[in-house]
Amino acid sequence: MNIQNYINGKFMPPIANGWLDNYNPANGEVYGQIPNSSKEDVENAYIAAKSAFPTWSQTTLEERSRVLIKISELLEENLQQFAEAESLDNGKPVWLAKAIDIPRAASNFRFFGNAITQFASESHESIGHDAINYTLRQPIGVVGCISPWNLPLYLFTWKIAPALAAGNSVIAKPSEVTPMTAFLLSEICLEAGLPKGVLNIVHGLGTTTGQAIVEHPDIKAISFTGGTATGAHIAKVAAPMFKKLSLELGGKNPNIIFADSDYEDMLETTVRSSFANQGQICLCGSRIFVEVSIYEKFKTDFVKKVKTLRVGHPSEEKTKIGALASKSHLEKVLSYVDIAEQEGGKILCGGKRIGVLGYENGYYMEPTVIEVPSDECRVNQEEIFGPVVTIMPFNNEDEVLQMANKVKYGLSATLWTNDLKRTMRMSNQLQAGIIWVNTWMMRDLRTPFGGIKASGVGREGGFEALRFFTEAKNVCIKY
Repeated sequence: MNIQNYINGKFMPPIANGWLDNYNPANGEVYGQIPNSSKEDVENAYIAAKSAFPTWSQTTLEERSRVLIKISELLEENLQQFAEAESLDNGKPVWLAKAIDIPRAASNFRFFGNAITQFASESHESIGHDAINYTLRQPIGVVGCISPWNLPLYLFTWKIAPALAAGNSVIAKPSEVTPMTAFLLSEICLEAGLPKGVLNIVHGLGTTTGQAIVEHPDIKAISFTGGTATGAHIAKVAAPMFKKLSLELGGKNPNIIFADSDYEDMLETTVRSSFANQGQICLCGSRIFVEVSIYEKFKTDFVKKVKTLRVGHPSEEKTKIGALASKSHLEKVLSYVDIAEQEGGKILCGGKRIGVLGYENGYYMEPTVIEVPSDECRVNQEEIFGPVVTIMPFNNEDEVLQMANKVKYGLSATLWTNDLKRTMRMSNQLQAGIIWVNTWMMRDLRTPFGGIKASGVGREGGFEALRFFTEAKNVCIKY
């Protein structure tokens, strides 16, 4: 199946007629092609977006809300089609896409469709000066949204929904690895009555299409989720042009387990936080630190549970671990198993590519647990982004806090304890943008989302996203 760009409300091939193969990770075969869009395609999208902006930015909040909520409803009506498309493109189990990815994408549109109607301006009476100040929140103009391959529609909509709600027109680029649900979303937007040019979806490589979006002089803001190195490159290009930047980048998140935790709940959740979506979530707890008094018990029980996780074709209901998103990514993840062994790590289970009957060329890997001798080893410092976790013991709070913070990333952290004082102390001291205590991945869309250090710049979610996609203008009137 050939995917097309969506520009000015129409589907069209790339101007230069360049195409990229689209692979099915479950069997390693090409199942379609996508545009390898050029600077000229991005310019066409910009012209359409610029033309649509004046009308869309002046559209009433009620109308913008209505359109976004309609998109949400249509996503829910087409849940099965979108879930199957997401699985086909990404390799994740269909049941997972159906339970998490597509419902969350629908929720993103519904949430921001409602949030924009509650996004209030501020006013301040200057008593003694006979004046009043009020702040306008105005849409920026044409903005660029670039999303990754691990949660394709989930994170694509997480960006474009608030951008549209705030009154901007959007040029969006999904990952070239997983373009299908973004293409299907184009059709949904047409059916929902989103005016032409308000949303333009341009497919292609990050180095060409993405670069053209980032360096375009009149695209005034960039929202990007992806790797830290790519984020650094975007900042280098965009900062001298004074673009607004929101960068949600990598993570190397600690999962800290104290002996006073609710053991069974912790164990079950830790399996999920380690290997959900094949470990390809920036929020996965990939460094597991366990208090020494329960370390041996945890190690035995955890490995036993991990060994029961079924690796299989994404279409099968019993599959817990599907295919990794691409061959190159599988090879990268496997290389870290070799690195771990070279550094003295012990492979407790997994560590190998696995063949699934009938789909031997698919990108499958066993869920892998590695016992490491030091928190300073590469597998504990570098983002692997696959079904690989490390475990090691700790003796006390100060020791584990130092290890948890001793990475360049600061996205999330998970803490398992029933000691309230410890919870408060460590939540204050852990260097991360998101702290989960006795849970993982429990999200409230009203809360700010993002990290510190090399995990990014800015925050997404709730009013934080609407603030990013608007410019504040203060007006002072003396009366």
